[in-house]
Amino acid sequence: MFGITRAPDFDRAGLTWVNVDNPLTLADFSGKLLILDFFTYCCINCIHVQPTLRRIEEAFANEIVVVGVHSPKFMAERFDGSLRQAIARHDIRHPVVHDPHLTLWDEYAVRAWPTLVFVSPQGRVIGRLAGEPNTDMLMQGIGNMVAEFWRRGEISPAPFPVSPPARPTGRLSFPGKIKLAPLARGKAWAVADAGHHQIVLFDDLGRELRRYGAGIEGFEDGPAESAHFRSPQGLACVIDAIFVADTGNHAIRRIDRTTGEVRTVAGMGVRGPALEGRAQGLRTALASPWDLELLGNDLYFANAGSHQIGRLDLGSGGVESAAGCGIEDIADGPALEAGLAQPSGLAADARTRTLYFADSETSSVRVLRLDGAARVETLVGTGLFDAGHVNGAFSQALFQHPLGLTVFGRRLLVADSYNGAIRQLDLRSRTVTDLDIPHCRDPLCRPLGEPAGIATAGRNRLLVSDTNNHRILEYRLDQGTMRSWATP
Repeated sequence: MFGITRAPDFDRAGLTWVNVDNPLTLADFSGKLLILDFFTYCCINCIHVQPTLRRIEEAFANEIVVVGVHSPKFMAERFDGSLRQAIARHDIRHPVVHDPHLTLWDEYAVRAWPTLVFVSPQGRVIGRLAGEPNTDMLMQGIGNMVAEFWRRGEISPAPFPVSPPARPTGRLSFPGKIKLAPLARGKAWAVADAGHHQIVLFDDLGRELRRYGAGIEGFEDGPAESAHFRSPQGLACVIDAIFVADTGNHAIRRIDRTTGEVRTVAGMGVRGPALEGRAQGLRTALASPWDLELLGNDLYFANAGSHQIGRLDLGSGGVESAAGCGIEDIADGPALEAGLAQPSGLAADARTRTLYFADSETSSVRVLRLDGAARVETLVGTGLFDAGHVNGAFSQALFQHPLGLTVFGRRLLVADSYNGAIRQLDLRSRTVTDLDIPHCRDPLCRPLGEPAGIATAGRNRLLVSDTNNHRILEYRLDQGTMRSWATP
């Protein structure tokens, strides 16, 4: 049951530790069941594992230590600063060792994200589990292991000391999408304030009008001040409602803009499988919906966790897949047969019945055409491991984990998150270029920090969620300027 393979130690060059005061070695975990979580912070399946690990840590606080082993997929994930931001964004509180060159990945013979490796209190590898685990079965199995180690007298019970980073304290915390929220006269803007578990409404000058949500993560409907969200990322707005992709709750919520009342319209609060057939939204488990767009009475949602785009009929409440077979891939064709890979940003063109989407894990920009037989086409992107910062023809250009996009006349503008850039796709010439960085008018100018959202705010105006800098930027392209529109 408990194996004989000695676990490789952590005293390797090039490793950085986060959430602890000093680098750790295997000996520091003597007397504890050690769970190594091999993850990369872009991976939706890795994100899904975090609540399970939190539950384990709370149930076995004295007997178990979880250590995240960050094994980066993308180049941008190799930088310590980017990882630290991700740890704060996902509220990871256990020790994390950053392994930018995949040294531990190779020594532990890991081949997939996520993978859990179990190490006994005496430092022996006793098992591994690739993919998302069944939480209840894993809890039972760990309970059995802990009981056996107690019987053998190998447990040294005590909480393991950690030093998690401070959470952002400003007005915004890791903002996600920003979307137009029309008014009877004028316009407002809704922002998914993911780190605060709230939705914020701003006027067109960037002045805060209202917040929805108590600011404490949870899953509860009700009045604006007492409803709970969990890491909401996406939005779609009409004059009387704001629809919310409540990502951490695997749900779609509706905010009544008159009363502030929040109610769930799809999802069950738990991670669901791939969408199949048609069912009532409130009886369908979704998987990390990341963004929303409206076309008529259909609310489309990027169901990132099942690699699909779903459709919610706002009249009947029915939910079904609109694109994606549920297999992570980049494969074009009839919509329901296509392979998608963690769609995370949507932009609708009502005039042409077209839904553009950022397919993040293939670093691609793709399109779901709805004018006839629905079909998926790739504009830019080639594979799960093809990423970079290359301009030129659609067939040659490269992005790095884009998260947001917006229709801007005859162009698409893309928040190319891991490149920290705004890229533009000319749909006529089929070429990609960088958007020239305007002159910064801020007292403190800094590079974009993994921007997750972008919105067209006028003929020559953009609003961009500068996620890791906890602010919204306004670009005035006719004036060649950029400034903070909503600050931390």
